[in-house]
Amino acid sequence: MSEPDPVRLLGASDVRALAAELDLRPTKRLGQNFVHDANTVRRIVRRAEVGPDDVVLEVGPGLGSLTLPLLEAAATVVAVEIDPVLAARLPATVAERAPAADLRVVTADALRLAPADLPVEPTALVANLPYNVAVPVVLHLLAVLPGLRRALVIVQAEVAERLAARPGERAYGAPSAKLAWYGEVRRAGSVGRRVFWPEPNVDSGLVSLVRRPPPPGDR
Repeated sequence: MSEPDPVRLLGASDVRALAAELDLRPTKRLGQNFVHDANTVRRIVRRAEVGPDDVVLEVGPGLGSLTLPLLEAAATVVAVEIDPVLAARLPATVAERAPAADLRVVTADALRLAPADLPVEPTALVANLPYNVAVPVVLHLLAVLPGLRRALVIVQAEVAERLAARPGERAYGAPSAKLAWYGEVRRAGSVGRRVFWPEPNVDSGLVSLVRRPPPPGDR
């Protein structure tokens, strides 16, 4: 039995070519900054600790930069994309670059996502989120998808600091407390602004969560 062809990741020129094909003008409102560095996306997947039995819920797949290495590592990726143009193009990108992979695409707003919207129950969350919706999206998905065992989110560095802050630290606040209710939260690394297109004004951070049962009094 022959080995499947290796997944071909997107580079900077590929990202720009896809954007030109779609006449895409990235918007700040949707947080459309696309990773174009292969080393970075592979590092993100390693930090997400995705395995061959996982069903990954990817929020904000965009052009597929992170989708491709996630498909390489996981059993299935369910990609939730709010932009219908990007959602329509993603299956073709995956067919060209990871033909043996199992991708399901859902065109939806992650803030309104319900379990019935998904074709299969996810076990892990990986999300590249704009700062203005990062906290509500993560909290909503953890609340409605109890099968999520862990999560890795890519957010602005300042948001990452707030999400992973401990009691007593300056950045600690309501987002930190709400996220910590669901599990063990920690910073999982940084992502420089230069690996994104278009280049944002700030660096990003990785925040990981490993789910645990809620405190006994809160069940």
